[in-house]
Amino acid sequence: MNARGDGMMTGYRLRDRLALVAGLAGPFLVALALVPFRTGLSQTNAALVLVVVVVAIAALGSRPAGALAALSAAAWFDFFLTRPYQTFDINASDDIETAVLLLIVGLIVSLLAARARSLEVITVTDAGYLARIHETADLAHSANSSDTVVDHVRHQLTELLGLRACRFEYGTLMGQPPRLQPDGSVAVGRKRWDVDSRGWPEGETELRTYGNGHYLGRFMLTPGPGPVPPLQARLVAVTLADQTGAALDTAGPMKDG
Repeated sequence: MNARGDGMMTGYRLRDRLALVAGLAGPFLVALALVPFRTGLSQTNAALVLVVVVVAIAALGSRPAGALAALSAAAWFDFFLTRPYQTFDINASDDIETAVLLLIVGLIVSLLAARARSLEVITVTDAGYLARIHETADLAHSANSSDTVVDHVRHQLTELLGLRACRFEYGTLMGQPPRLQPDGSVAVGRKRWDVDSRGWPEGETELRTYGNGHYLGRFMLTPGPGPVPPLQARLVAVTLADQTGAALDTAGPMKDG
């Protein structure tokens, strides 16, 4: 490797080490800064602030740094922002659920941020996008039926992507429709489709869901007349589909016939 390559590798290693330090210390400092406001700040808003910190660290560093930040955020959220304060005990069930969801959402968005970093694109930090991910994670955690999660995500995708219609197919892989890929791009057959400049392909586009590595179904997206949603929105759509797959894998589809 030449000197330039060695320098780049050294820079990456240094950045990753700094990101690990930030992953440990960043959520602590932010949670500490929120202490004076904790009585007037809702638990959900406090958790979203910490999620933004996790995303920022994962975007600057590596996947391990994002995971460490998510763990740190959940721990310091418990310690500083839930009663009894300055302990790692939680009395209220709602606070326990929020702490668990903070950890889950933090891990999800840190993976999303790492994916975005590898693609050299901006990561998801928009509060509206984060709220959708948080809301879906909450529902997936509490819903009695996976169909409830499927319907929720179907409506979320319709709004997020500006769709005319969205439906879900359990298990089937009939036909070869265009596909929304995990990296937010669109493929038609084996070729990449430049969705940003050409718009959506004709007809429906599929967005597949997987649970524990197994294909479970797909959302069929019918584009609306508006502009193509940005890459951030498409990456969030992929994340929502992943959450659906996890819910289906855990509970199994409850079809109404």
